[in-house]
Amino acid sequence: MSLRKPPIPRLLLSNVSCMRNAQQILRHVNVSLHDGGALVLTGTNGSGKSTLLRMLAGFSKPSAGEILWNGHNITESGVFHQYKLQLNWLSLKDAIKEKFTVLDNVQWFEILEGKQGKSIPAIELMGLGRLMKEKARMLSMGQRKRVQLARLLAIDRPIWLLDEPSVALDDEGTRLLEFIIKEHRKKGGIVIVATHLPIDIQDSLILRLPPRFPRRMTLVDMLDRGGPD
Repeated sequence: MSLRKPPIPRLLLSNVSCMRNAQQILRHVNVSLHDGGALVLTGTNGSGKSTLLRMLAGFSKPSAGEILWNGHNITESGVFHQYKLQLNWLSLKDAIKEKFTVLDNVQWFEILEGKQGKSIPAIELMGLGRLMKEKARMLSMGQRKRVQLARLLAIDRPIWLLDEPSVALDDEGTRLLEFIIKEHRKKGGIVIVATHLPIDIQDSLILRLPPRFPRRMTLVDMLDRGGPD
């Protein structure tokens, strides 16, 4: 009787470290994700959450260790060409064109993908249907974030890299974010989220990154202790 080998992880981070300006930002990060998996990155400002996301996106390389997609190192040029087509990147910079309508801002990215027909349902799902023909300059910060999320749905790639996706969202917007993450995972998609705000992502791996520098005592700390010693 032969034993079946377990499937290799879709994404594997093996002893990943990052140095910048002679400072250690990340040290020996090990994570494996299969289809439908989720990873939540938490930690203080400067702990390396966005840095790790950028390495996963291929914008920078680890100083040590490997990031493997389907068992292949993503830094290899032939591999990266295929890997980058799997990625959907959402950052704090929304890349929204002020003079374009909401529909244009989503549909333009869909056209670049050679796809069509998903922009309008995505916009409606994100609660922006009545604003579809409005210029983006009229949108609030929360509405602009919803436009970004509508792009995720319209472009429809399997690996989502989300940097602070709930910033500027109200409670309803956060619930919509949680819903689309859940549905994406049901289809086998992978979600990696860097956040300092609570987002309900069930059965997710949580990687809490340690602070890079020792925490300094604040005025609040001194008041709690009755003042400095």
